[in-house]
Amino acid sequence: MSEADSAIHGQIDHIFRHEYGKLVAILTKTFGPANMELAEDVVQEAMLDAIRQWSYEGIPQNPVGWIYKVARNKTINVIKQAQNRREKNDKIVSTFQTDNTLDIDLEALFSNQAIADDQLRMMFTCCHPSISADSQVALTLKTLCGFSIPEISQAFLTSEENINKRLVRARKTIREAEVPFEVPDIHELGFRLSRVLETIYLLFNEGYQATEGNELIRYELCEEAIRLAETVASSQHISDKSEVFALLALMSFNASRFKARIDDQDNLLNLEHQDRKKWNQELIGKGLQYLEFSASQQKVSEYQILAAISAHHCTAPNYESTDWQGILSLYDLLLQLSPSPLIELNRAVVISKINSPGEALEVIHAIKDQETLKAYPPYFTTTAELFYQNHQPEQALKHLRQAQKIPFGENYKYLITRLLEKYSKKN
Repeated sequence: MSEADSAIHGQIDHIFRHEYGKLVAILTKTFGPANMELAEDVVQEAMLDAIRQWSYEGIPQNPVGWIYKVARNKTINVIKQAQNRREKNDKIVSTFQTDNTLDIDLEALFSNQAIADDQLRMMFTCCHPSISADSQVALTLKTLCGFSIPEISQAFLTSEENINKRLVRARKTIREAEVPFEVPDIHELGFRLSRVLETIYLLFNEGYQATEGNELIRYELCEEAIRLAETVASSQHISDKSEVFALLALMSFNASRFKARIDDQDNLLNLEHQDRKKWNQELIGKGLQYLEFSASQQKVSEYQILAAISAHHCTAPNYESTDWQGILSLYDLLLQLSPSPLIELNRAVVISKINSPGEALEVIHAIKDQETLKAYPPYFTTTAELFYQNHQPEQALKHLRQAQKIPFGENYKYLITRLLEKYSKKN
């Protein structure tokens, strides 16, 4: 691939990540939720047109505007074809004709406010209660965030075939249940909002600890997750935004440490070894504001506690002065609110800081048979580190070798290999 072709594909990938979900949401409103796949097809065709035409003519001055214009023209063509073949496309035609004419103001459909409103509707459409929980998240990641099937399968630690089945079931349910393209009423809003926020957090984590590609951190995915959360936070449809702002606080704190997480040799650095001068103080400030607003609503949520834990780390002047006792209290509260072996694992690390690696290993021993942990490499790497600190290097190497067998993306395999080399040398 030439340098010019590489630049074009890079530009397309950037636009795809930032604009795909917006365009699919707009066109889903136009075609109706039952025709969500048609909306995706139109957007994908517009992206393919860009690759073909830009390869000959070069990248236009306004590439995003170019994509939107092509998508707009393709939308008009689809409507015209639907009008000529009414027997199969009555729903598309009727949806469009509620605006009286083919000369509908499509520019209004593509305005910034319309895009934000349609993305919010799209989030809640994908998270309709008639769709199973796992299919809700998969569908949102595919349609609104532009995830590929392999990326979603990595995020769920399952096969691509299973993800395909989930997407097929979700789309079938939307058609059969005639799921509306709207923000739910107040009676359903709380439950549906929790699912939307879970999806956004999953998107952020996929960027924060990438499971696919050569990058250890995929910044654009994290930025997109924060943007989606800000879209939810700015909505006038939602009155109780405590959980939304708590999630924004958590993501802001974590994003503030991006530049310090990787050294010059592309090694991931933990909190102890990060240069805190590289932390983004503006994002930390935003996180503290979001957390303060969330706390003012007097509603405790899992995201709020996680954000408070992250705030302890971000405001400590150095690693040695970290308030581990305060963090332990927060983990104890989190376990009461949302018991999980993953929370127990993180809590064990804190116990090792306050008491000893031996006591932390006792906590981990109690959860070692949990199914969630058997395919989770951080469980094995964390346990290995605790064994090494507890002067049990053979046990440490044993757990790292177990982690090496788990399919969790090439980046993580590489990190495990480096740890194996490190521990073997010291052994």
